[in-house]
Amino acid sequence: MNAATDMQARFDAAPPFEGYPYAEPAASRRAVRGVLEAKPVKISATPFNWRDPRTIPTRPWVFGRWLLRGTVTAVVAPGGVGKSSFMASLVLSLTTGRALLGKSVWGGSQRAWYWNLEDDSEELERQVQAAAIHYKVCEDECGDRLFIDSGMEEQHELCTAVNGPEGFMILKPVIAGLEAELKTRGIDVLIVDPFVSSHSIEENDNNAIDAIVKEWARLAKRVGCSIVLVHHSKKLGGTKVTAEASRGASSLVAAARSTLVLNRMDDQEAERFMIDGDDEKRRLFTVQDDKHNRAPAEKAEWYRMASVDLGNFDGEHSDNVGVVTQWTPPDAFAGVTPDHLRRVQGIIAGSEFRESSQAGNWAGNAVATVLGLSAEKHAKADRQRISNILREWLANGALRVERRADPTKGRDVPYVVVGDVVE
Repeated sequence: MNAATDMQARFDAAPPFEGYPYAEPAASRRAVRGVLEAKPVKISATPFNWRDPRTIPTRPWVFGRWLLRGTVTAVVAPGGVGKSSFMASLVLSLTTGRALLGKSVWGGSQRAWYWNLEDDSEELERQVQAAAIHYKVCEDECGDRLFIDSGMEEQHELCTAVNGPEGFMILKPVIAGLEAELKTRGIDVLIVDPFVSSHSIEENDNNAIDAIVKEWARLAKRVGCSIVLVHHSKKLGGTKVTAEASRGASSLVAAARSTLVLNRMDDQEAERFMIDGDDEKRRLFTVQDDKHNRAPAEKAEWYRMASVDLGNFDGEHSDNVGVVTQWTPPDAFAGVTPDHLRRVQGIIAGSEFRESSQAGNWAGNAVATVLGLSAEKHAKADRQRISNILREWLANGALRVERRADPTKGRDVPYVVVGDVVE
């Protein structure tokens, strides 16, 4: 028997490849790897199984197109944006089966477990109860489907991986305990918030974080639930959070099926949506899937932090708690009709109006007259609405810009004139 035939015979007789023992101490992994390199294993490619595509089961979505059974979803948010309040409303939506956040709960009410590792149990009670007050959710509506734990309590601490004397190690007994409880309780969605507190590994260690997230993913697959890992973003100096902006190792979002990012409203958005005042702007934020590798790309969903009084007055004060609610950006054209445009065109046709909003004869004055708005500089919301309307009419040709000589400036300046006349 020649060398090639002997090697083939050894491969044919080898046991099937089942992967390296996972998450053992580093020293043990090296020893096992050395043995595996010395002994060949049999690896077989699987022919593709052609079938009628109509018989392929649909993806088991749980919550909108954000949470999918058997997978891990990462949530990346800056501090103070309201992620814990968002999770409180999310678990109430899941356990009631109601689309409280505008996302369908597929298959009706689900069993949800929110494990918060940085807030104490009383603070979690405030958040959940405030959301329940706002959405008029009672205990009976949630049944026995809602589970809340605080990692600040010793009996509910969570650590899935450590760096011990022998190196990086995933704590298999903890994973086994999680699996048993998830199965016993029939949990559909588990939320771990924040992910960094669920292990004791340096968060910049890409290899270790990748191993931990993949262990969560295998757990989700075995149990058939959706697992959500909440994570902080880097300090971005006011720029928008993206999937790549998660703090520490990039392997977290790389290993997750999808990554939801939370972003506060910025100054440009506040101006576009006619938000007057910083207090209101700070209440508004978006949630968007910045990865969406198994679902169509979605536009960002807007949410607003409402304030709910718990009614726990102690003789001096009661608690007001933030609750996340859906928010729809205002429509500049709400109530605007073709007749309004016709009247604006008539005013503009009879005089000269500048394009610049700083000019005394700004074209926005014509819009303000017809719609009963104020074009004064102190009326920021009205002026922004007027600007949005003018921008749309200029874009669709109802109005157009024409440059004319201005003797006072010694150059051509843009004026707004009538475009396509509305009959």
